[in-house]
Amino acid sequence: MNKAPLTAIPVHLITGFLGAGKSTVIQGMLAQKPAAERWAILVNEFGQVGIDQALFDERDDVVVEGLPGGCLCCQLAFVLQATLVNLLHRHRPDRLIIEPSGLGHPAGVLELLRGEAFREVLELHDVITVLDPTRLGEARVNEHPTFRDQLEMADGVVIAKADLATAEQLDAAHALARDHWPLRRWVIEVTHGAFPIALLLQPHAEPAWQARVGHENTAHRQLRAQASKVVMLEDWAPAMPQPGSPTFEQGAALGYTTLGWRWSPYEVFDLDRLTLLLGSLPAGLRIKGVLHTDSSWVRYNRGGGAACLEPSAWRQDSRLEVIGEDGTIPDAHWLAEALQQCVIEQP
Repeated sequence: MNKAPLTAIPVHLITGFLGAGKSTVIQGMLAQKPAAERWAILVNEFGQVGIDQALFDERDDVVVEGLPGGCLCCQLAFVLQATLVNLLHRHRPDRLIIEPSGLGHPAGVLELLRGEAFREVLELHDVITVLDPTRLGEARVNEHPTFRDQLEMADGVVIAKADLATAEQLDAAHALARDHWPLRRWVIEVTHGAFPIALLLQPHAEPAWQARVGHENTAHRQLRAQASKVVMLEDWAPAMPQPGSPTFEQGAALGYTTLGWRWSPYEVFDLDRLTLLLGSLPAGLRIKGVLHTDSSWVRYNRGGGAACLEPSAWRQDSRLEVIGEDGTIPDAHWLAEALQQCVIEQP
């Protein structure tokens, strides 16, 4: 019997530093799994034995695969692709959860999930980072580049072990989660892994907890009921731009004008052309962006006439904002065309 092709399977990346509580949060998700869904969980851990995989109970509606002894994000990338292909075609899950090693940089996983092999098969939903507020005072944690990059790449942040943290530690965790551009969609405190499942099940690019008028579903009702537990940073997550069709927004207030664009993560900019273009804009403009370039992903930040370019862990989409006093902003149509001429690759 011919099986229907696999398409648009929701995939969730659950990241977090060593001991943050990722597996406990996933256990909490499993406890609320819709009965009609079959889930697949892929667990990678830095050790050789594969303990984390054994922590999940065997059940007919959940398939758990383990990849011990390395990092999904680097030396096991080829193994990850082969394992995913086998897992998807053998078990045909309705939802996929991937838990990389606590020491693993998730950028490689995101690149693989968006690659040609899985482009029509998987639909990437919110990247979730689990944060342990009790360890923020440890230099080996908050100064570790992987910890910072995991947090930077997050769409949503789970502040775990909230019952074990002091008020000061929780305040520090919330401040760390909020201090980011582009803005994260949500931040939530949980105890004992009690993650509100509606955050996971919400349709891709739908409002995070407030439904469209006349289109409220069960997940949205549950989220509204739990809204006191969730700090929404972006009330609405717009649909992912399609290659060749960036989204544009313009605003004006208090004598200033803003221009903003978002591009598909599949589009790649020529970094030299891009920096030359941005550098040619009037010196008084405030410009910030995260962009996928031929030199990997970069963060561009210009203020006071000085520009800074540095590597970025952000991978969700390319974004650019230009802010300036009324009358100093370049023509939006001209700038949009000039930016698009810097794109050298799109599928």
